[in-house]
Amino acid sequence: MPEVPESLPYWIAGAIALFWFVGAYNRLMRLRSAALQAYAMLDAALVRQLDFVLARVAKDEPSATPLESPSASVQAAANQLSTLLAATRLRPLNPAGVAAMGTAMHVMLAAWQSLHPDAVVSFDADGTLSRPAPLEGLPDGAEISQPIAWPEPSAAAEMARGHFNLAVAQYNAAIAEFPAVLVAWIMQIKPAAPLR
Repeated sequence: MPEVPESLPYWIAGAIALFWFVGAYNRLMRLRSAALQAYAMLDAALVRQLDFVLARVAKDEPSATPLESPSASVQAAANQLSTLLAATRLRPLNPAGVAAMGTAMHVMLAAWQSLHPDAVVSFDADGTLSRPAPLEGLPDGAEISQPIAWPEPSAAAEMARGHFNLAVAQYNAAIAEFPAVLVAWIMQIKPAAPLR
């Protein structure tokens, strides 16, 4: 009978480690791809919101000069959000870019709401109309995403934001798990940030 080489257990262990590494890397890349696809849906929904706002601002005051118009703050905030959306498309999972985009989005929505307080609709992440939060507060350990009041009466933006935040949470959770954290460290995979 031929003798088993002494290095065979090392080769087996190395093969198992390699297959595990490739599998963990592929899982992280699938979750990253899902987050990028969710961002694409969010981007499209935010562009529709911007188009709605800019069309409504142009229709409301076509004759006023931009600086004299009461809707100048809405238009400036919408232009800033449009610029940040274009910049975030290059690196949609960059936490700093998403945070800046979120701030610009809230500035635009606040300006819109001050100009048109009755023309906003708030939806839950599943697309239903939002209800006020319970008075007794949230149960311990429960984290809920606060609904945003959107200018366009469509649930698409809030649903896309909910899908993006869920995909980012799954991606970040996978990166934080013990074996995958080694793959993330070796491959320089960074966590993403949700859109708040």
